[in-house]
Amino acid sequence: MKAILRKRFVLVNYYRELFQKIQSLAQGSKSVEEYHKKMEIFIIRANVMEDKKVTMSRLLNGFNIKITNVVELQHYVELQDMVLWLPRQKGS
Repeated sequence: MKAILRKRFVLVNYYRELFQKIQSLAQGSKSVEEYHKKMEIFIIRANVMEDKKVTMSRLLNGFNIKITNVVELQHYVELQDMVLWLPRQKGS
């Protein structure tokens, strides 16, 4: 039922714009937690079903360079492991 309603009432441009926002999303001056939450919201709205490794890579790619360097030195397996220990880090 949801799929039928989406096809009928949601414009194709809406999903295209969401995918573009997901692709171009960057941390900027947002905290890691805010950036992660915004990415998850876009992914849920666009109904994207992707592997967690792809999502982690996408998230890591959008971090500011200083935070990316710190995260790459850490050991993480899950997305939450990568994000949980950095929630108060502000973008630089």
